[in-house]
Amino acid sequence: MVTKGQQVIRQWYKQKNWQQFPFQQEMEDAYLGGYSGLLNAPTGSGKTFALFLPFLADFINKHPENYLSKTNNGLLMLWITPLRALTNDIKKAMQEVCDELGLPWKIATRTGDTPAAEKQALKKKLPEVLLTTPESLHLMLAQKEYYKLFQNLQVVVIDEWHELLGTKRGVQVELGLSRLKGLCSVGSFQLAVGDEQLAVPGKQLAVDGNSESQTANRKLQPKKDGLLQTENCQLKIWGISATIGNLEQAAEVLLGNNFPPEKVRMVRANLEKKLLIKSIIPENIENYSWAGHIGLKLLPQVMEIVAKSVTTLIFTNTRSQSEIWYHAILNNYPEYAGIMAMHHGSLDNELRNWVEQALHAEALKVVVCTSSLDLGVDFRPVDSVVQVGSPKGVARFMQRAGRSGHHPGAVSRAYFVPTHSMELLEGAALKQAIKDGIFESRDPLLLTMDVLIQYMVTLAVSDGFTANELFEEVKTTFAFADLKRNEFNQLLEFITTGGKTLAQYDEFLKVEVENGLFKVNNRRVAMRHRLSIGTITSELSIRVSWLSGGSLGTIEESFISRLRPGNTFWFAGRSLEFVRIKEMTAYVKKSNAKKGMIPSWAGGRMPLSSQLSAMFRVKLDEVAHGTANDEEVVALQPLFELQSRLSHLPQSHEFLIESFKSQQGHHLLFYPFEGRLVHEGMASLLAYRISKIKPASFSIAMNDYGFELLADEDIPIEEALEDASFFSIDSLLEDIQHSLNANEMARRRFRDIAHIGGLVFTGYPGQPVKNKHLQASTSLLFEVFSEYEPDNLLVRQAYNEALAFQLEEFRLRMALQRIIKQNIILKTIERPTPFAFPIMVDSLGRERLTTETLEERIAKMARQYDVDEVLPSEKSKAGSPRKPGIRRKKGF
Repeated sequence: MVTKGQQVIRQWYKQKNWQQFPFQQEMEDAYLGGYSGLLNAPTGSGKTFALFLPFLADFINKHPENYLSKTNNGLLMLWITPLRALTNDIKKAMQEVCDELGLPWKIATRTGDTPAAEKQALKKKLPEVLLTTPESLHLMLAQKEYYKLFQNLQVVVIDEWHELLGTKRGVQVELGLSRLKGLCSVGSFQLAVGDEQLAVPGKQLAVDGNSESQTANRKLQPKKDGLLQTENCQLKIWGISATIGNLEQAAEVLLGNNFPPEKVRMVRANLEKKLLIKSIIPENIENYSWAGHIGLKLLPQVMEIVAKSVTTLIFTNTRSQSEIWYHAILNNYPEYAGIMAMHHGSLDNELRNWVEQALHAEALKVVVCTSSLDLGVDFRPVDSVVQVGSPKGVARFMQRAGRSGHHPGAVSRAYFVPTHSMELLEGAALKQAIKDGIFESRDPLLLTMDVLIQYMVTLAVSDGFTANELFEEVKTTFAFADLKRNEFNQLLEFITTGGKTLAQYDEFLKVEVENGLFKVNNRRVAMRHRLSIGTITSELSIRVSWLSGGSLGTIEESFISRLRPGNTFWFAGRSLEFVRIKEMTAYVKKSNAKKGMIPSWAGGRMPLSSQLSAMFRVKLDEVAHGTANDEEVVALQPLFELQSRLSHLPQSHEFLIESFKSQQGHHLLFYPFEGRLVHEGMASLLAYRISKIKPASFSIAMNDYGFELLADEDIPIEEALEDASFFSIDSLLEDIQHSLNANEMARRRFRDIAHIGGLVFTGYPGQPVKNKHLQASTSLLFEVFSEYEPDNLLVRQAYNEALAFQLEEFRLRMALQRIIKQNIILKTIERPTPFAFPIMVDSLGRERLTTETLEERIAKMARQYDVDEVLPSEKSKAGSPRKPGIRRKKGF
């Protein structure tokens, strides 16, 4: 039977001359059937409407006679997105639907960009639909009587859940949902117990007998264990996710441990998105290439794509790269001035909004951008996407490719631009992985105590909490399902007394206990906590502003501190002259200089994902067997032939090690093809195990394909390989502790943990605490905890995070287990091979005490090793005739 709501929605589709996709109909049936779950749909498939329209149909079904006039409904739908930029498009689409249906609703947003006046207005009257972020949800939970905001809530939607899963922001969402489910299962009510009236904000109370709610229009019934619940609560939770390798687990994490499985549905779009991927292959492939070697040399080919397209997004992996490419286009193609723009996370919000609006209005021909435009923003004029450099992950590339043709039925066109020769093989691996449907999993985080501490104080800032109830509620989340009561008690002790170590310092005594209720009564503590809510941590940033007024964005303090008045640098696509710094603002003026420094930001290098590295090895095995026919492999054939002639092309059952001597010493090169982070840990581990045979000091360099160990004296590699434990995972953690400065790695992780957990205050708006002071404070706390409280949960978390994120210990373990089953191929070579050369160049980039440029050092190294085909780097003018490189011994 078709309901009134379904009739209205289908009539709307008919008026738009649109047809519902089968997955949208399935989503409608699931929603109206009272289910929660996960919607898996590609970008541009109509997934927003797939969830929003059933929600409207449900409202119409409940109010069939007066849905067009019913107002003051309170907050019915909470839509959470990972990016503030996403809210504008979603809000516009939802508002258009409501207006066309005649619903007197206003769709609103509450994010960090929302003006203070609007936030105050939202406190007085909430709209039916609110778009927000995880941080803003927790800020709402930090308000007094916050439960009133959610008393009519029907559904929570987590958009782009795959982006939040596996992050601390995702854990924030889990905790926020546990609270909303707790409010729904009990409601807000006044309950008579004996002769007393108790105002209970969403608390579960053990009582005897039946009671009626006086403030919430819901019937309360005692559960078997004596805890009250509402009879009519039907809070639905839905996530929207792109395809990832662990969708079922993603749904489990989203819904928590206490969600009835019979009320859970997985809705899959199963739409075959038309995707055309093409690699831009250089006319001449250099056999000796390094990171960044090609890149801008392919600018003419990229601009041919731009000229043929309506609008093109050029994605780079870092903000620095986006500045470089924007500058290069402006220099070489000045006719694009006025119809091109740049978009990245450090630009001022007004600039980013202008770019997004200009994209909608078809006013821009090309935009150079980073991950800031990765997610669901709908720019219909965009018909081509260019990816500069390997995206290092299959899902990331699919997400970016989906920015083109971002509407149902359209074709997504994506072009892959390698920045060095070997990245072409990554391009072939990307295409194969997408064809085979292989995508990365997003592993959920567990027991992130810093996030839990922050959440506990958030609840204490608002209406307070009781320990037993909060412990049981938190345990319903996937992240804290294994939380032990003694660990929870340690956290309670920490926020109330400072724990074993900080009890003497008043600033750590934040929460007070009154009759079993944990509350923050100090207004200064409450204000500072609200300012600190969130889990996004980064380097301290300096705002860049014109002398005449107006902001351009933010740059990290470490870069600004190197500038002197009069220095020129490029930012926001402009040549700027640094004038002075005052009160955390760098003042600049326009410069006519053609050259200048490019800012760098932390976190620029992404490692190769496990799925892409596995497919890379598959492609390399095809090359070794002569069965590969990808256009990228064909172009790389001379490189592979040279590698085979000088050394060896490893097959899937082989592990290649190369050894040679030079003026620098004895070089050992290993090729696991597992990604930079795994190689960093493996290099240190194997160096330590070799040093147990013969004491030695090693220099280490690595890239995504392999790593180098360099020692002054001969390295006893043959003896090491005879030892069965050389690649063994036995004593792995113990050897890692010995081989790496684990203490320093944990200390670095502890800085962010201390920030999130509220041990340090980063400052008031416009008055941030200096970076060096924060580092000193967190280092001191780390030392104090390590010495006097070795079982501290935050210190333990710091060590766990160092292993998991900086070394990818799980992948390292799996790689070693793979290698130990392979045939070891040890090749003694006379000079660097095409595989070895980029790793050795990477080590040159780390040498600081030199007056030579990187290009000069590469040229010197090429002369030393008598290496052919080394060309100038991409810093030479893009599009200009190729200059002669270093050519020695033709035919080498």
